[in-house]
Amino acid sequence: MSSVLFESNLTSLPLLHRGKVRDIYEVDEDRLLIVQTDRLSAFDVILPTPVPGKGQVLTTLSNFWFSKLNHVLPNHLTGIKPESLVETNEERAQLAGRAFVVKRLRPVPIEAIVRGYLAGSAWKEYQKTGMVCGIKLPADLQEAQKLSQPLFTPSTKAPAGEHDENISFEQAAKLLGVPRANAVRHAALSLYAQAAEYAATKGIIIADTKFEFGVDSSGKMYLIDEALTPDSSRFWPTDQYKVGSNPPSFDKQFVRDWLETSGWNKQFPAPKVPADVIEKTVEKYHEAVRLLMDV
Repeated sequence: MSSVLFESNLTSLPLLHRGKVRDIYEVDEDRLLIVQTDRLSAFDVILPTPVPGKGQVLTTLSNFWFSKLNHVLPNHLTGIKPESLVETNEERAQLAGRAFVVKRLRPVPIEAIVRGYLAGSAWKEYQKTGMVCGIKLPADLQEAQKLSQPLFTPSTKAPAGEHDENISFEQAAKLLGVPRANAVRHAALSLYAQAAEYAATKGIIIADTKFEFGVDSSGKMYLIDEALTPDSSRFWPTDQYKVGSNPPSFDKQFVRDWLETSGWNKQFPAPKVPADVIEKTVEKYHEAVRLLMDV
């Protein structure tokens, strides 16, 4: 395990963007270098406390899923070793186990969320309206209940510090055009179905997850960003799942729960997270890798 990396600092390549978790550098007009840091965001705000090794967990799991689901949709990986693109040992150390070299694609401007279970913001919305992202659901559903079929519930992609907003499929179609919106929905549901089926064999329920897609100059669509990690998904242990309550999850739920009771107003700046909460989060991230990848 390398040292904690809150923010990368490469001089070999020009920095294009720092996101909530990822730092993106330009390789050339066709490729990018993505560094997955140990930054943690919650409620769309970057927290001041990193999660040690988180970037390596995200990279390891994303690589696993990119390979496993490549037959469903191609991904943005190039196969180039990130360490080959920088000039110093110090920079190579920053990239170790936590970076991708990817195709430079045009991101589809929505987050493609798939929900197989009624949890999180979807549960809150359902309690108020009986709907999720414009989709009417049966009455009397319970928290964490499995839906009769997974729902595609897109959201906007907000800059760091601003909040994503759930939107209806019709709104997504206005943003993307109907053909692209249909393609995104089909890809997201197909990826989720295969991932959820596999995870179930490892004792994990994927309650919901977020995908991001990019398009090349010919219009071909790719899976980009990260895939099916504890940062982008809600993983539940099958043996602790019970309808009517939110199961403990293999993700940053420990942090979210602490923040919900901290008195924080969910605006920047976020409070520092206690060491024991971070420690539990690290344990859950690594447990997800161990179970899903048999390591």
